[in-house]
Amino acid sequence: MFSKKGSSPRMSGNPIGSEPNLHPVRSQVHVDDMGIQSILSNQDITVNIDHVIDNDEAMIIAMGYKPEFKREFSLLTVFAVSFSVLGLLPSIAACFEYQQAAIGISPVPWLVAVIFVTSVALSLAEVASAFPVSSGTPYAVSMLSPPKYQALLTWLTCWSNWLCQITAAPACNYSGASMILALYSYTNSDYSPSTGEVYALTLGICVVHSFISSLPTKWLAQFNALGTTCNILFLAVVFIMILAGNKRTEMYDNTIPKFNSNSTAWALTNLTDFPTGISFLISFLGVIWSMSGYDSPFHLAEECSNAAVAAPRAIVLTSSVGGLIGFIFMIAIAYTCVDIEEVMADPEGLGQPFVTYLSQFLKREMVLAAVALTIVSSFFMGCSCMLAASRVTFAYSRDGMFPGSKWWKKVNPITQTPINAVWINWLLGQLLLLIMFGGDTAIGAIFSVGGIAGFVSFTMPTLLKITYARHTFKPGPWNLGRWSTPIGIVSVAFVTLMIPILCFPTDTGSDLTPSSMNWTVVVYFGPMLLSLVYYFAAARKWYVGPKSNLDENDIVYGNEAPQSELSSSENDLKGNIVKVDEQSI
Repeated sequence: MFSKKGSSPRMSGNPIGSEPNLHPVRSQVHVDDMGIQSILSNQDITVNIDHVIDNDEAMIIAMGYKPEFKREFSLLTVFAVSFSVLGLLPSIAACFEYQQAAIGISPVPWLVAVIFVTSVALSLAEVASAFPVSSGTPYAVSMLSPPKYQALLTWLTCWSNWLCQITAAPACNYSGASMILALYSYTNSDYSPSTGEVYALTLGICVVHSFISSLPTKWLAQFNALGTTCNILFLAVVFIMILAGNKRTEMYDNTIPKFNSNSTAWALTNLTDFPTGISFLISFLGVIWSMSGYDSPFHLAEECSNAAVAAPRAIVLTSSVGGLIGFIFMIAIAYTCVDIEEVMADPEGLGQPFVTYLSQFLKREMVLAAVALTIVSSFFMGCSCMLAASRVTFAYSRDGMFPGSKWWKKVNPITQTPINAVWINWLLGQLLLLIMFGGDTAIGAIFSVGGIAGFVSFTMPTLLKITYARHTFKPGPWNLGRWSTPIGIVSVAFVTLMIPILCFPTDTGSDLTPSSMNWTVVVYFGPMLLSLVYYFAAARKWYVGPKSNLDENDIVYGNEAPQSELSSSENDLKGNIVKVDEQSI
């Protein structure tokens, strides 16, 4: 639009704007002066722009992409999305049987797991600051990988992260639908929901979320701010209800104290067939899934102002604040739960351990209120998950990763959001939810998949950063400094340990049946294997990782820009963005 490859407006001898479809150059981005690693780096590239730009727009252009979204998310609102995706209250409720069913009510597993999860989040935040693009970790992997394996490692990271994203909303909405029907069962002992009813209700919730996620960015920011407010408020209210509404002594005729003793609350109770140490690690699934979502700011970086700082800060805030609040909530559960084995046995057939747990010590009205607030929080959480997933699908389609990418990367001109990406995610989510017809253990695999898939994609750039790229990685404005490598080592070691652990069932030997098997191996590694086969069969011929979508006519190679006639812009980023005065040329 501004200059042909290998030429510049000055060299062509024509005034800017005198040729058809040419517009005045008002700004320039000199990629190699930005101090970043990108797909345009080390090629002596200058990008011409027909309007004055700010630092955020310069950064995304230097990364190789056109700015396609309005930057209407701030640190607060992007944290709101991330914390809403975290959805501590509904996540704790949904994962009750994955943590407490393995090692009992003790809050110790949560505390230990959160320390390591936070190390993963810190490493991810440093990467997000260096590569603030919505494609997230795959872009970072493409920049940090050995050239020979760059495309393959980026491809696998893409697919793993995508699996994490597209399973999040269905898993959350399945849990929310199950709680709604469990609440009805609690009020009507004659009712027991069928699998078809759970599926239909989950589908309906997903449809509503898809419509909401198709709205303009400004509305989404406001909606997610509301969601986060509700999540925090409802979490606090339910926490108070659990402690203040505790009627254990009255409900059990004064045979038990109001709260458990310290020895009972903090004791580890092995409820699996594995040794206690393995059960302790298996219980981390509940923590990992409950704490997932802190990567969302990475995928919203192109819609966030001051993304290189705001996105990593939001990641760290989500992980640290969420981990602390979750730990306090775990303490409340530990001191109020009457009998964890009875909760897992589900004598009333509610199908939701969290509802059974509450019914052990709260009056009926209190149970209804607490579960209702959890359901509302679950709704907001599922919507945020759908939003984050749609941005990931859009970003990967922009790089041509999927069949039909040209459709999924389209941005609706009215809403300026990737509506097609939203609805293809909805369709795939409904197909994934068909797993529930295989039983409760089968549908539980999508929770494990979210943990493994997220961990692999989050940690791959960290692994490369502390190994192959340890001398070439260029940190962003938010970084860990001298702690980068130690924290990175801890993160990689933890993830390496947890990947096989998350595939363990809770039964062993003759007790292990197809219905009690952990189907994560199939649900995660099956698609990953297919993606690998697809890569070697076809994609390796055309997939090269992230691809720039800038107009080639806007790119100048070499020292061809008329530097002597340029004046500095007020929006100058370390001298890298240069504004051109149209009248001076």
